[in-house]
Amino acid sequence: MSKFNIQPAEIIRFENGQLQSKQDVLSIEDPLEIRVSHREIINKVAITMRTPGFDKELAVGFLFTEGLIKNADVIENIQISNHPEEGQIVKVKIQDSFDFSMEKIQRNFYTTSSCGVCGKASIESVRTACEISNPQNNFKVESRLLTDLPEKLKNTQESFSHTGGIHACAIFTNLGKFVASFEDVGRHNALDKLIGSRLLEKNIPIDNSILLLSGRASFELIQKAAMAGISMICAIGAPSSLAVDLAEDVKICLVGFLKENRFNVYTEFNRIVQIS
Repeated sequence: MSKFNIQPAEIIRFENGQLQSKQDVLSIEDPLEIRVSHREIINKVAITMRTPGFDKELAVGFLFTEGLIKNADVIENIQISNHPEEGQIVKVKIQDSFDFSMEKIQRNFYTTSSCGVCGKASIESVRTACEISNPQNNFKVESRLLTDLPEKLKNTQESFSHTGGIHACAIFTNLGKFVASFEDVGRHNALDKLIGSRLLEKNIPIDNSILLLSGRASFELIQKAAMAGISMICAIGAPSSLAVDLAEDVKICLVGFLKENRFNVYTEFNRIVQIS
């Protein structure tokens, strides 16, 4: 458990009919500003509320999944600073030769279900921004293997075990071998950290892999996974209707309500096989 991810809190708990003073632990939520330096111009791209840690990965993953960069090769350097007045900032320096455009984020960045953009336009935007080919048709996973993944993810959730207030995502091979996981108070941030880490290690696309989400599967998470070329997404919670539509469009196998003994398959049913 990282001391940077949690902080103690004095609380009053009502339990067994009594009010008692207790010591609790909270997940830290702090703002981070992402900036891009390109051709001597500094662009303020976004401010996100995140759990401190892996800020470089978060920034790179965000820039990639929003279609602002294509790979890690265009990055010259990444600097993290903490200003007394401006707060924590991560600045990504992009090569001058790269055609960086802030217009892409204004056109493609849909962050909430209340943004007023219709589902068809949203999916078309993802299709336009995504330059990674759809997952291979031969990617298949044995059904019983999936039911073991929630427990494997739980074993990696260091902060969740102490606070219960943080999201996690992880990637596994099609044989169920754990590869990597990240936690954050924001589900989108957790996935950006994971994708950013893969990008910096030049392991994009993340094909032939299973992405496991600790909560529900929203459109935005499917969007980010599609940008990274992920073949299968499993969620502990429910998918939204637009998430299912997008997964079907980009040929990602989407699994929801994943438990130790059951799950629902919403798209690309042929990728789940049963071995007797």
